[in-house]
Amino acid sequence: MSNKTFTEKEIEILTRNPYVKSVSSKGITYTDEFKHIFIVENEKGKLPREIFTEYGFDINMIGIERVRSSGKRWRAAYKNNGVAGLQDTRKENSGRPSEKELSLEEKYTRLEAQNHLLKAENELLKKLKNDGEEVAEKEIKLMASQKFLLINEIIKKHKLKNKVGYLCSLAGVSRSGYYNYFTLESQERKKQQEKRDEEIRDIILKAFHFKRRKKGARQIKMTLEGQFSVTYNLKRIRRIMKKYNIICSIRKANPYRRMMKATRDHTVVPNILNREFKQYVPGKVLLTDITYLFYGNGKKAYLSTIKDGSTNEVLAYNVSSSLALALATDTIKKLKKNRRVKLAKDAFIHSDQGVHYTSPEFQALLKKYKLGQSMSRRGNCWDNAPQESFFGHFKDEAYIKPCETLEELKKEIKQYMIYYNNYRYQWDLKKMTPVQYRNHLLNIV
Repeated sequence: MSNKTFTEKEIEILTRNPYVKSVSSKGITYTDEFKHIFIVENEKGKLPREIFTEYGFDINMIGIERVRSSGKRWRAAYKNNGVAGLQDTRKENSGRPSEKELSLEEKYTRLEAQNHLLKAENELLKKLKNDGEEVAEKEIKLMASQKFLLINEIIKKHKLKNKVGYLCSLAGVSRSGYYNYFTLESQERKKQQEKRDEEIRDIILKAFHFKRRKKGARQIKMTLEGQFSVTYNLKRIRRIMKKYNIICSIRKANPYRRMMKATRDHTVVPNILNREFKQYVPGKVLLTDITYLFYGNGKKAYLSTIKDGSTNEVLAYNVSSSLALALATDTIKKLKKNRRVKLAKDAFIHSDQGVHYTSPEFQALLKKYKLGQSMSRRGNCWDNAPQESFFGHFKDEAYIKPCETLEELKKEIKQYMIYYNNYRYQWDLKKMTPVQYRNHLLNIV
């Protein structure tokens, strides 16, 4: 007898084998059926190792010594007592009474179970006969797979999980075949699911890389619907992204440092916006700010933008290697030159209290163009949150660092602005792009 002991995982695996009656950490109890099969196969010349392997046992798990000793014991029992010697008689010889006194409730439960078994037996035979009539009137020639499905249906209907062997013998199929069929069916379902997931993954990747801009789950969902006419549940998209490690970097807090304090000549104006960013009037609330851009080998540039608070559309922008006042004033001039931008009658610019926006030259330019002005409270970034948010998304999605020259940087920024306004769907804009949402607001006015 082998001294090998089984782990909990090994016990679980061995228990699944239909030719195992029970398993403990120290030994295995095989079914009488398997002992008989072993003797028949062994007499044909097969080695114990071959027989055990053929019937689903892992020799490395069981141990070759245990296999040899079991075979030797069964051959001796068969030689001395025939088939009867292979039967497990431990329960009969245990000294315990074979029957115990049952209560009325237990007797009723047993009778009910027997009644279910009889019903199941009749139902199975009836179905087998009816389904086999087209093939032959006297002989049932259903495929084994059909019989397995019928047995499974009967077991579920009458709750007879412990009668699998009996129903299999009644239908003329093996118990092991029944279990193998549903194991293979489960594996086939998994293969089909894997194939479907791979197809969905390929479609999601098209949206993920659309216009060379990486996207999160919500962006992917909206891009699929807007550009590919494909609708997937948001949970499914997130599951596929997690499964195939499709990662979009999480936007980090904006590291932009506030500019130097305004001089005495500079004027701070009141906050007339009060965070009412969405006023549903295109060209009314204009948000502006400046951010740093690091590119190439330690090079630095600056980006100034003007963003529509109602539609999130970038109306004008300016890129420069200098932080001079012209960075902000030129952005205002570009806004006025943009013929596609139609400003509302009471339009105003909202910014932080940076030195550019408090300067007399900047404020004079706004008055010249008949634009109002509003400023955030000191040190309160939430008063201009949509603009700060835009810079965060921009730095995550635009390819800034690979640019080697200022011209390359400007070209990349231009491409991103086109993408952002026309192709980047946004959840809070009814899943539209900024341009689509602007047209939507203009149509409902």
